[in-house]
Amino acid sequence: MNLEYTGDIARLYDLAHQGKGKDYQAEAKELAALVNSRLTEARSLLDVACGTGMHLRYLGEIFDEVEGVDMSPDMLAIAEQRNPDVRIHRGDMRDFALDRRFDAVICMFSSIGHMRDQEELDAAIGRFAAHLTPGGVVIVDPWWFPENFTPGYVGTSLVEAEGRSIARFSHSVIEDGATRIDVNYLVGVPGEGVAHLQESHRITLFERAQYEAAFARADLSVEYLAHAATERGLFIGVRV
Repeated sequence: MNLEYTGDIARLYDLAHQGKGKDYQAEAKELAALVNSRLTEARSLLDVACGTGMHLRYLGEIFDEVEGVDMSPDMLAIAEQRNPDVRIHRGDMRDFALDRRFDAVICMFSSIGHMRDQEELDAAIGRFAAHLTPGGVVIVDPWWFPENFTPGYVGTSLVEAEGRSIARFSHSVIEDGATRIDVNYLVGVPGEGVAHLQESHRITLFERAQYEAAFARADLSVEYLAHAATERGLFIGVRV
């Protein structure tokens, strides 16, 4: 079976989230407003774990300069194609080092939850802070806190895109103090058939206090907005 997207999880991820109505443009506007409320006339922004570059697409219309960082070559390839005029770097949030600083650094989609423990969480937030201008702003979209997570949750979506039917199923369980999310894709192509792809993720269930401690260790003020931008809320820090 010659399915164009077989093996291309990044592309399926991109199409599935767009197709189920995630409003990247609205999130970008809200993020920009949060940044500017704390640093008036912020001009530059770095998106860490930028994925396929959907936030960058809209943030680039708001800020004078935007750049991205991600460690997945497949995600970066899509982000670069989508944002041809944006510098996008391959790097790990725990140790990346760029040659400049930014007025704002964001990390969305609960990507921070891929840190395995407090040491790695501290390292990532420390890297964000190290890339800030004086008074710069860090915004982090956390994973669920342990008390808010729903074990056994199943998420589903069905998208028609580019002549294909894409069904995405995710199942989340607690395993060794973290969330294990098993994701299965069924991709149907007329005249060819249906392919099955799958991947698994481990996302740490950090306590709210652990995030706040990481911000404090990076010399950032910290506040948690429970109802900002995403259903998990946002942590916002300012370089002090």
